[in-house]
Formats: sequence, C-alpha cells, structure tokens
Amino acid sequence: MTPRGREGVHVTALTAYPVKSLGGVSLEAAAVEAQGLRGDRRWAVVDPDGTKVTAREEHALLGLRAEPLDGGGVRLLGSGGDPVEVAPPHDAPPVRVGFSGQDRARPAGPRADDWLTARVGRPLRLVWQDDTTHRPIRPDLGGADGDRNSLSDAAPLHVTSESSLARLNDWVAETALERGEEPRDPLGHERFRPNVVVAGAEPFAEDTWATVRIGDVAFRTTMVCDRCVMTTIDRDDLSTGKEPIRTLARHRKWEGATWFGIRLTPVLPVGPDATLRVGDEVVALGR
Repeated sequence: MTPRGREGVHVTALTAYPVKSLGGVSLEAAAVEAQGLRGDRRWAVVDPDGTKVTAREEHALLGLRAEPLDGGGVRLLGSGGDPVEVAPPHDAPPVRVGFSGQDRARPAGPRADDWLTARVGRPLRLVWQDDTTHRPIRPDLGGADGDRNSLSDAAPLHVTSESSLARLNDWVAETALERGEEPRDPLGHERFRPNVVVAGAEPFAEDTWATVRIGDVAFRTTMVCDRCVMTTIDRDDLSTGKEPIRTLARHRKWEGATWFGIRLTPVLPVGPDATLRVGDEVVALGR
C-alpha cells in the first residue's frame, strides 16, 4: 500500500518472480543482491536438451506460480494437484542450458520436472542458478564489467511507472475508438512483469534516468525495456490479443522495437543490508 499523503516519486509495488516466466509474489520489502532482488528469477524452465522455455512459447507457464522459501527454495503452485516444494540442488551436477552468458545450471530433479511436465503438456526441467554463477549483462544491452544478472532476459531489475501505464491505457482506448472496437479493461502492470512499480513521475520520465536511488540503494539504468509478445497474453484466460504492442508501435517504436519501462542493475558493491520497501523514495541521480 502507498503511504497516505506520500509525495514525490516513490515505490508502490514490489514483485519477485522466483521462477522465470511463472507468476510471482507481491512483497512489502525485498533484499537486494548483485543480481537483483533476492530469490528473483534464480530458477528457470528448460526442455530436455537445455533450451530455455518461457511463456512466449508456452503460455501455460503464466498460469503457474512460484513462491520463495527460506534458503532459496521455491514452492510451485498450480491448479490440478498439490504444490511441490523444491530446495536448491547445491550438490546436483550442473547440466547444459542455453542462456546467454550461462551454459550450465543445476537441475532441480524429477519431482519438479514431473510437476511442470504434467501441467504444461511437454517434457520440461527446472534448473537453478547457484550463488557462484557469474552471468554477465551483455555489453550491447548496457552491461559493464562486474555486472551480474539472474536468469532474467537482460538485466536484474525491471521498473514500470503508474503514470506511464495510465498514458498507455489512454492511447489503447483511443486506438480502440478509432477502430470502432469495444473498449477493453485497462492493462495492469502484471502484463509487463516489473519488479518495481513507481508513482509520482511524469509519464515516461523513467526513460531519461541514467542512475537512480530507490530508498538507500543505487542502481544504474542499462536500457529502456523492449517489449515482446508476452505482454499480449491475458493473465486470466491466457489468450493472446493485439495490445499493448499494437498501440506501443504507434507511440513508442524506435530501432525496430516497442518500448515500455526500464531495466536496472545495482551499483556495485551492494551493501549487506540493501533492501527495497514499498513507499521508498525514488530519486533520479543522473540523466
């Protein structure tokens, strides 16, 4: 909840996604590590040969959810059966995976694999990025020496803005009106899967942030976030529509992509008590 009477730019929501492409959990506070929020996207789904599998290809993953457990484990939840709790497989021999900048990860084991396979309908494996893995952020995506990424696509932290989403929803409504379509419910931030939602800035002011402090933690912007087909998947029925990509292509398209939100990486070193909280002040330190 946003503190009553809060002024200036501030955090209104925090979300961690323990397993890449699965639903996440809302948080009031989150510890920050070099590779982002503690427990965020340290697990991922791959096929039997190690190729990553995301909700872009398998929409059913968005209908599943992962909750963090103490010690870095996860609880997998979904309809049609009991949840499964998975501990980090510290001693499991690494297997080959196909992530940019990371070609090995530790397998969770058959219990988790069978649970995912039964719900998605194809053979799948759950893998874990251990604490010793140093996955860099690609230089062409804004990475610098020493940066560490989770199993996120391009950077550890994703930020969206309340005012930017409101502007986008206005544009989407205008597009529907122009085309004689029935107005639809406004899009929510969950379509974009941010870790941090902020309020109090002008629409798309975040595009200009070079460095930013959230609470007491400093971050560097690696890039504005390019959007993909995952944003067009309805989280209720997992159907695919045209928005928001159709409207973003009219208003927010350059370099052959559509853009919404920003990607951040912590400024190193990260202190042992670094924590983000709902209500934290957000200060742009450079433009």
